[in-house]
Amino acid sequence: MFVDLTAAYDTVRHRGLSCKLLRLLPDRHMVHMIMETVGNRSFTLTTGNGQRSRLRRLKNVVTQESVLAPLLFNIYISDLPTTISRKYAYVDDLAIMHADGDWQAVEGALSKDMATLGECLQTWKLKFSTTKTVSAVFHLNNKEAESELKVNFNNETLPFCSEPKYLGGTLDRSLTYRRHLESLRKKLTSRVALLRWLASSGWGAGATTLRIATLALVHSTAEH
Repeated sequence: MFVDLTAAYDTVRHRGLSCKLLRLLPDRHMVHMIMETVGNRSFTLTTGNGQRSRLRRLKNVVTQESVLAPLLFNIYISDLPTTISRKYAYVDDLAIMHADGDWQAVEGALSKDMATLGECLQTWKLKFSTTKTVSAVFHLNNKEAESELKVNFNNETLPFCSEPKYLGGTLDRSLTYRRHLESLRKKLTSRVALLRWLASSGWGAGATTLRIATLALVHSTAEH
């Protein structure tokens, strides 16, 4: 299961985050300093005709531009309950995996774990996006190539995706990464063509310009 959280950073409760920080850092002054970086924020809404709303204070948000934001969110979800499946998380990109030779066993384990996680996340005001949270299978049994998982959450069958994306990579059933590499090849081909055009111009053929462009357009994408 590749779990998508709705507006994850915008629904972090400051009180809950403060309590979890105190468990990790038993220093009230340090926690107070950290909470000052995410708290004490307010906003007003201005319409096109110049009308403005009254000042409102943000109580449930971790600013995404903050360097501390990913770390604080990891702390916020660090006490997820024990599940049958293994859990993998990179900030708000959460995945749970269960391996078994029986399809019904996999569906049952994942459905149970989704209910467990859903109850915990609801307590802390986080919730799943039932349209973006998808199930996927990885195996080498060609006879089951068209089979789909039926994982339920709140009496609703979650969508199945044969080639899900996780952390920028496209995964296929047999984990050959063929579709991901094809997409990467197309992206790099177009960018290399742009560099060739740049190198043939009078103003862009300098070594410094080409090096900066190559690092920004080609190297960073290929390395990722």
